[in-house]
Amino acid sequence: MQRFFDIIFSLLALLVLCPLLLPIVIVLKLTGEGEVFFLQKRVGKGAVPFNLFKFATMLKDSPNLGSGTVTLKSDPRVLPVGKFLRKTKINELPQLLNVLFGDMSIVGPRPQTVRCFDVFPENLKETITKIRPGLSGLGPIIFRDEENILAENEESVEYYDQVIAPYKGSVEAWYVKNQSLWSYFVIIFITVWVILFPSSSLVWQFFKGIPKPPKELSDNLNFTSQ
Repeated sequence: MQRFFDIIFSLLALLVLCPLLLPIVIVLKLTGEGEVFFLQKRVGKGAVPFNLFKFATMLKDSPNLGSGTVTLKSDPRVLPVGKFLRKTKINELPQLLNVLFGDMSIVGPRPQTVRCFDVFPENLKETITKIRPGLSGLGPIIFRDEENILAENEESVEYYDQVIAPYKGSVEAWYVKNQSLWSYFVIIFITVWVILFPSSSLVWQFFKGIPKPPKELSDNLNFTSQ
């Protein structure tokens, strides 16, 4: 049933968003390095890699520069137009193609790069990859401000590996174990809600069983006690 809604929603979204997407394609082609899409290997269902579509927002060789696949706030690899696309999350919209092709779902664990997936706790990896990764999900909602969190830590890559990744992995695994058609639609609603109200803590009210974040992350994640 969820796959049925994935196909319907992705087709409708692509049709409705055409007037927005086509001008972006033209602007990207005429600016930066002339690249429209950025294809990146991500870990999918069954730990099988797939090419994730994004609008190009960074230098083509970004994975081999600076902090690699971890993006920081005010990252110098981000192109001028890319800053706007990333801030508004418009750069993620081409992933509707991944949903349509069956690589992803509208809702699920966020697909990780191999490097980021490898630092997830071993006991969670198999659980996380039991279902299709999502365009949105509990992980993307809770960690929507991840770049700013990393910017506050001098050892940002180490902080991601030792603090963010273990907790993010536990959140994604919790979703897989507790997924339902109800949570699918609720997460779609909350995704729209937090775009309109970025500081909202609504996700904690709807999903009271989510693992509690470590003390180092509680304030940054707008955590409210359950």
